[in-house]
Amino acid sequence: MDIELTTSAVTRISEIVAAAGKKGLRLSVKEAGCSGLEYVMDTVDGPQSGDLEQAFNGFVLYVDGDSYTRALAGLKLDFQKDVLSSAFVYLNPNKKGSCGCGVSFTV
Repeated sequence: MDIELTTSAVTRISEIVAAAGKKGLRLSVKEAGCSGLEYVMDTVDGPQSGDLEQAFNGFVLYVDGDSYTRALAGLKLDFQKDVLSSAFVYLNPNKKGSCGCGVSFTV
């Protein structure tokens, strides 16, 4: 699996997973929004059938296998924080377009 997490993303996900009392984070996409697909992150205790797994310091990243093939291969996930906001940033080489609000995307 070639999904990359920046150091700041690993730190933030570790905090989220620990606060939820879970073992990992599951990443997938679902059909939604005006452009077609939306990222979904859930804290979980283990994989679902077909999930890909990658261990990080403090948690396991579970990625839905269908979502990986369809839209997530090569993804780089970052977490950015400044004085006014904080958010995960998805740097996705598969993205061909996105909606005006930036929530959904096409591949």
